[in-house]
Formats: sequence, structure tokens, C-alpha cells
Amino acid sequence: MGFWKEMKKGLWDEIPVFRVVLGMCPTLAITTSVENGIGMGLAATFVLLCSNATVSLLRHFIPDKVRIPCFIVIAATFTTIIDLTMNAYAHEVHRNLGIFIPLIVVNCIILGRAEAFASRHPVRLSIADAIGMGLGFTFAICIVGLIRELAGNGSVTLWSATGWQWRVPAAYQPTLIMVLAPGGFITLGCLLALMNRIEWHRAQRTPGYAYQPRELDCRHCVICKPKTHVSTLS
Repeated sequence: MGFWKEMKKGLWDEIPVFRVVLGMCPTLAITTSVENGIGMGLAATFVLLCSNATVSLLRHFIPDKVRIPCFIVIAATFTTIIDLTMNAYAHEVHRNLGIFIPLIVVNCIILGRAEAFASRHPVRLSIADAIGMGLGFTFAICIVGLIRELAGNGSVTLWSATGWQWRVPAAYQPTLIMVLAPGGFITLGCLLALMNRIEWHRAQRTPGYAYQPRELDCRHCVICKPKTHVSTLS
């Protein structure tokens, strides 16, 4: 497996939010703005990268019976580092994200990649996996945040500290529900449906083939079923 192959799988084929469906808690809770998505995504990417590298380095020394507690301790170390750093240098974003920065330590993506990949592969590939999954997660929550902020506030804020904000014309009436809890579920559901539709068309162009994330159980997947059966579900 090559470095680039491992990295790019997290950008589409195994993108955490839309394909493996991990990290749902921050995806639904903090994506009321693009700024929050960028801050959360970069913080999670840092923890994921450092945790994967450390777990891979220590994979031959960590006993199997205590591997999960060890993974949590490793993730907690780097989560504390990024928590204190953001509080010092990006305080506004840190305040907006609140408890969800400390909760990175138990994020399913962090522990999932440590258990499923980093503990079984060398450092080089573990770093590639972390970069791809981290950037894929960041991209996904930024897209959700962009849609919700644009529809709910009529603006897009990339970094409030610099005052950079783009607003739609005053005639636009924001839809308040999009920045509330139901808006997160609506946006995520629509994007998941879009992702599944794109994958369905990919499978139709190449009969009998569709990429399935290695960590997913495909017993209930209909994407590779015979065309006559799939067409009845479209």
C-alpha cells in the first residue's frame, strides 16, 4: 500500500462523516458556522495525526489486553495540548467549540483509526491514514457548516478574529431552523443521500463493483446487488 493511496481514501472512499459515519456528535453540534468546522477539523486532525504516529511506534510494546486504555491515554495527551493551544491563540473558536474539544479524546474516528489501522501498520502509512481521515473529516464538517450558516444566518465566516465575513444580499431571509438542532440533521441527511446517490451511479458505470470501506459490514448494502433489484430501490 502506498502513502498516497492510504491518504486519499479518507478524502472520499472512506470519508469519516459521509461513508464510515463516524464523528456524528461534533458534526451535528458545532457546525453552525464554517469557522467552527475549520477549528474542530484541524484540532481533530492534529490529535489523529499524533495519536496514529505514536500508536504505530508503540504497537509492538502495548499489550493487547490494555490497548484501548493506552490508546485513550495517548489521545488524551494530544487533546490536552491542542486544547490549551487553541485557548491561548484562538480563544474565540475555543470558546465556541466548548466541551467538544476535550471530547476529541473519545471521538470514534481517533480510537477507530488507532485500533483498526495504526496498531497494525508502520508509522509512514499510519501518518498517511491520519492525514487523509483528518482532512476528510475537516472537509465534511466544513461543508455542513457552510450550508447551515449560509441558510441560517445568510453569512459565511472563515475567521472572526480577522473580521472576514461574507454576507448574502439583504433581501435574503435566513431560515432559523438551519442553525438549530433540526437543521444539522436535515443537512447531514441530505448530504448522506447525495453521497449514496453518487456511489450508486459509480456502481452502475462499473457493474459488480463498488468500493466498500474495510471497517464496514456490507450485509445490508444494496449497491452491489443485481441491477434489477437496485433499480426498484432508486
